[in-house]
Amino acid sequence: MDKQQAFLHHRGPVTCAAHVGSSDWIITSGYDSAVALFNKQSAEVCLLGYHQHLVNRVSVNAAGTLAASASSDYNLYIWDLQTRALRMVLQGHSDDVEDFVFINDELGASVSRDWRIIIWDLHTGAIRRIILGHEKDVLSVNYFDGKLYTSGDDMTLRVWDIDSGKQLAKIGPFDTETDSCAIDEVHKRMVLGCDDGIVRVFDIASQTLLAELRGHDSAIKKVAVSPLNGDILSAAYDQRILIWDSEHFVQKQQLQSQPALWERSFNWTQDGREVVAGSFDGTVVIWDAQSGKCKQHLAENTQGNACFNDVTSCGEGLFAAVSDDGYLRIGQLAPLQANWLSAQLPRRERVLMNAVHYCPAMQKLYTGAHNQTVSQSEGQLTALQQQGVLNLHEGPINSIRSAHLAEFAGDVFIACYSGAVVHMRADGQVVASLALHDNAVKSLELHPTKAIGVSCCAEGGLASWDFNGKVLQRYHGHTAIIDAVAISPSGQFIASAGRDFVLKVHGLEDGKLYHSIHLGRRSPKALCYTTENVVVVSNYWGELIRIDLSSGVVTRNTLADNGISAVVRHGNDLLASCYDGAVYLVDSVTLKVLNHLRAMTQKVQAPSYE
Repeated sequence: MDKQQAFLHHRGPVTCAAHVGSSDWIITSGYDSAVALFNKQSAEVCLLGYHQHLVNRVSVNAAGTLAASASSDYNLYIWDLQTRALRMVLQGHSDDVEDFVFINDELGASVSRDWRIIIWDLHTGAIRRIILGHEKDVLSVNYFDGKLYTSGDDMTLRVWDIDSGKQLAKIGPFDTETDSCAIDEVHKRMVLGCDDGIVRVFDIASQTLLAELRGHDSAIKKVAVSPLNGDILSAAYDQRILIWDSEHFVQKQQLQSQPALWERSFNWTQDGREVVAGSFDGTVVIWDAQSGKCKQHLAENTQGNACFNDVTSCGEGLFAAVSDDGYLRIGQLAPLQANWLSAQLPRRERVLMNAVHYCPAMQKLYTGAHNQTVSQSEGQLTALQQQGVLNLHEGPINSIRSAHLAEFAGDVFIACYSGAVVHMRADGQVVASLALHDNAVKSLELHPTKAIGVSCCAEGGLASWDFNGKVLQRYHGHTAIIDAVAISPSGQFIASAGRDFVLKVHGLEDGKLYHSIHLGRRSPKALCYTTENVVVVSNYWGELIRIDLSSGVVTRNTLADNGISAVVRHGNDLLASCYDGAVYLVDSVTLKVLNHLRAMTQKVQAPSYE
């Protein structure tokens, strides 16, 4: 079989890796919508199948005979690991399913961005109980001794009785989000990973805080407890993976660093002697827990995955795009031209990049990476000369924009996971870190004629501010994460869209809400103005939506099988970058694809279950 058609590794980040019972198999889930098995001894790789959207978590029952995959297609798949067949599809959530736990072989529980906990009958696929109480997205679930333990974006850790659905305890709210929780069954403890970089340990019976483990300087994305001795593993955006002693709550080990680590994917093996995780390269990594040394790297992928996260138009039909594989690609797209011109690494090693921006005033190209760094290059786009790499120590970089005003020529503003917007000069000097939000800044835009910026964040905040960091206006109305914001060509209006599935248009200065348009039950990702009265929104399902604000006419077109990560003006047309490995040239009125360039084919032939 041609390698392009063979499943050799995930073609996108691995979101979770879990040991299957006492076997040599590790089951994985990925942003490529795939669920797969990797063998530690033989290095065999087996594709189980695909969801219709990215997969967020995979869980295995105690016997290692069943697995569950939780997906952003709002469904859960139950897999028979003995026959390697899809056994059942659980349907009932109305937003991304983030986690699942086997209560036993008859019952399971899932949590979702629809704020709900659902208990499932694993024989019939029926819903046994829906539990309400969380006030925002629920991201993590565990089971122990008749109780469920959940945490998420409402900054709480909650305990529920599975028989009655009654909330037994609510711990928090804390000052930051609580993405991950785990249970230490040996010592009867709850472990909570928080976005302030602290691991908090509580007694199960009394809910008393036993310890605060301080070793990270960025948000914790995963905690897990060793089944061997209760030692705690914590993985954070500072790219440190730590093991904490369960007796004395001191740091016991730091796992050897590996390129392309994906912090949310970590788990212990069943015997507690190893740690497994996935990577942004679509591969699986295994460490010895005692020594912290990396033992194996399964299905090594030297080229990585060209899942595009951002694109910027550079004039004259040229563009730059960045992706999970750490490459900056320069291309040319016009109705009758489609060429890749170059691909280069702006850093010493391949590091996932989230953001790219071309500054026409200085003819510089900026990229922002998952490891908290910003790089800048200048010169001809096909022969860029790197000027330097700066670590901002503000978490992953989500967005970069350059100022339009002459007095700020060459200045860029950088949206960071820490909640800050960093103001940087063209020479790489940081002017200020503007503390504008309490959570990750997802997107920002700068006013065309004034020293004003707007930004949105993961807690649903939307604000305008001056270049000194003074907040001018806070805009209300969104009830969930805001993923994208844009300013109209005149500078009079701002458009925003988020996980409440709504496009909102506010007056920049008066703060008045002029439009609130429901986009359907598919999470939007990016947006841009094409004219003063037309906004184009992308979503995680490969769709573009054009909204004429003056007439109310809505036009839709699905371009791809995965999310459209960014949409920007490109002359009179649009560029849309996609997680499926392509950049599309799109007519700004009809949304028809005029041309495209592909760097990767994401999905290969899936097994048939007929």
